[in-house]
Amino acid sequence: MNRLTRPGARERETLLNSAFLSQLGVESVTALMEMVVIGSLPARQMLFREGDPAETLHCVLSGYVRAYRLDPDGREADIALYRTGDLAGVSAVLHGHRYAASAQVAETATLARFDLRRVRELASRRADLALALATTLSRQLENAFTCIADDRLHTAPQRVARYLLAQCPQDGAAANFRLPFQKSLLAGKLGLAPEALSRAFSSLRDHGVSVRGRLVQIDDPETLRRL
Repeated sequence: MNRLTRPGARERETLLNSAFLSQLGVESVTALMEMVVIGSLPARQMLFREGDPAETLHCVLSGYVRAYRLDPDGREADIALYRTGDLAGVSAVLHGHRYAASAQVAETATLARFDLRRVRELASRRADLALALATTLSRQLENAFTCIADDRLHTAPQRVARYLLAQCPQDGAAANFRLPFQKSLLAGKLGLAPEALSRAFSSLRDHGVSVRGRLVQIDDPETLRRL
């Protein structure tokens, strides 16, 4: 990570509006803001590896961070994709002192860093902070359950279609938008190999989906919804 600094006005605003800090009382927010430092990392930089001693809690202020696990053969399985306001490494706050997964910057990111030992100590004295950490962890677990269910219940084209429909306006009109991140990240987020994502996009052409790079056009969302 490059030189660490104190948060500026923009970083403070992002932190204060995050789902995590917005749950807290004034005293807990003040204590966390006194310990936080800000740094930036380039794409593909590791934050931590599975099994490393857990020393830092990260909050994403911009960019993306992917969490994943490795099998003994070195194959990667994406677990989560953290975006602005999300916490990476929160499971280590309440349980265990080693990271349960690896985390890597997916696109150049700005991160807020909190010392985990100090966060634990503060949470032991501040019920609002302990509850906010538990709530954040619960939401991440719920998201993991949703991903597992999608893997079990839907084909690759259906998973891609569901994601694309979530980006469309609710009025059912034709939609044009840009994927917020690289296709390789989308593949991992949906539990697909990159080649499986490409095949899924190809199969969706018959349902009015056109993809060029990261630009997506959907002619008729209702047709796609019936897939």
